[in-house]
Amino acid sequence: MAIRWKNRWRTIVGALLVSLALTLFAASGIWTRANYAASDAWYQHTMAAGGKIVLVGIDQKALEEIGPYHQWGRDVMAKAIEVLNQSEESRPAVIGIDVLYISESQEESDRLLAEAAGKYGNVVMANTADFGSGLEPDGQGDYYLEDFFVRGFEEPYPALKEVTEQGHINAMLDVDGILRHHLLKITLPDGRQIPSMALAVAERFREAVGEGPGKMPPTDHRGFWYVPFYGKPGDLGGTFSLADLIAGRLDANHFAGKIVLIGPYAPALQDSFLTSVDHAMQMFGIEYHANVTEALLNENFKKEVRNRIQFSVLFLVLFAGGIGLWKRSVRASTAIWLLVSGGYLLLCRLLYANGLVLHVLWVPAGMTILYGGCLASNYIQAALEKRRVTRTFKRYVAPEIVNEILKEGEDALELGGRLTRIAVLFVDVRGFTPMSELLKPAQVVEILNRYLTLISSCILKNGGTLDKFVGDAAMAFWGAPLEQEDYVMRAIQAAADMVKGSEALSEELKKRYGRTVAFGIGVHVGEAVVGNIGSPERMDYTAIGDTVNTAARLEANAPAGTVYISRAVADELEGRIRVTSLGDTVKLKGKKEGFEVLILDEIL
Repeated sequence: MAIRWKNRWRTIVGALLVSLALTLFAASGIWTRANYAASDAWYQHTMAAGGKIVLVGIDQKALEEIGPYHQWGRDVMAKAIEVLNQSEESRPAVIGIDVLYISESQEESDRLLAEAAGKYGNVVMANTADFGSGLEPDGQGDYYLEDFFVRGFEEPYPALKEVTEQGHINAMLDVDGILRHHLLKITLPDGRQIPSMALAVAERFREAVGEGPGKMPPTDHRGFWYVPFYGKPGDLGGTFSLADLIAGRLDANHFAGKIVLIGPYAPALQDSFLTSVDHAMQMFGIEYHANVTEALLNENFKKEVRNRIQFSVLFLVLFAGGIGLWKRSVRASTAIWLLVSGGYLLLCRLLYANGLVLHVLWVPAGMTILYGGCLASNYIQAALEKRRVTRTFKRYVAPEIVNEILKEGEDALELGGRLTRIAVLFVDVRGFTPMSELLKPAQVVEILNRYLTLISSCILKNGGTLDKFVGDAAMAFWGAPLEQEDYVMRAIQAAADMVKGSEALSEELKKRYGRTVAFGIGVHVGEAVVGNIGSPERMDYTAIGDTVNTAARLEANAPAGTVYISRAVADELEGRIRVTSLGDTVKLKGKKEGFEVLILDEIL
């Protein structure tokens, strides 16, 4: 009984410490970017908009017809306002202009814009604030450093400001460079509160259609709230060109009684952002304002649950999960993990639909770590029992070998081999030794590693077993430990890939050191003994026999950049490769007269 209680307390204390550590890990911010991405993917989906918003873009067509944007006079926007308000029947409820008209430029142009904007009483102009660090009064005669301080504020020139409403167009990105929050209002140092363009437009629209003031979304201590986007870039509102509007090519009924947002809609104007609804395509500023306005009109508000509450929930869930997962079977652990993680995701979606935003990643990620940790702990004893197998695995380099041992079990670890037909490749770096005498040791290692990396890549890519490296040479074979289709062609393809890959490296070495190196390669096919060779304390999985020796002799005689093959290889691949026979002019050590050597010219 005492032992049982002792084990229970160990489980409780262990779960307590692990859940606390994972909670602190989440609080450290390491998961912030990943959590943002997961939340965006889980929450942000296209929704049906109300059709109350129309976008008019300063797009490429407008730039081509009207001219370069920096040469536009303010009379262009004045003309757009006049066209939109040309009749009572087609007049928009409100026009939001996402363009800054700060200082006075040309008297006549300024006058025309101010007259057009003030004549109909339905125009909202843009202003903007510059944020940074600054000193704020603490109310007790002292100051503190505020990193969200309004250092500057720009608004329309006096004549335009006097006859219009204004809203700020600041778009504040999160730490990952994604736009997912909206600053509802800006409080200036003089106490004035400046609504956002979206809020000013939404309130002006409500007034125009006879509705009272709308509800305000819940904001954090800095005035931000989480935006539920209604569409991806290009989805919301349908965009018309400002050029078509001014030229009278649009049906005025498109705008009657609606919200019209005018602003940059061309990449060259640099008013676009990556948003939480789409991390790949940038959204233009007027589209962003349209999404926020739509949410305000629909009172579709989302409130992010405070982190302290979410940390508490995370800790409790992980604590319970740790106790539930400890010393469970794989099936039971998997069921608990899926139930908690999947249930939490469904809870997140349900709460989001009801206006609450939870961190999507924290609980599933924490439970996954617990699940993996508990499974690993449950298998420690089994792993210790198979330690001999694990140690032996480390002596092997090819994935195929490991798979064969796992399949055959302990029998595969015994000394011995089997006679099988294989293709053997030897490769050596020609000219490396003279070069290494001229270079620094670090340079020699760097160059050798690059060549050996190329060799191993070509072998493994073509399904070969990389047997060993010996200095600047390597041996590989095909056809074992597993039977392979077309194993001879695989070996030849690997050889051809090595020759081709070495050309780029040689050019680089020529530029850097004035010298080049290349591969000499030999390939032969035949029977060999393949298996564990050595002693019980130290063994290698390798191939031995005359076939291996012949491939080595071919490589030893092959000039730089050349692949020597045997007649057996050429016959095996007849019609698939082009070769040049050297007859028996190349004398291979240990081979009788008449052994034919061929050069691989190309693969057909």
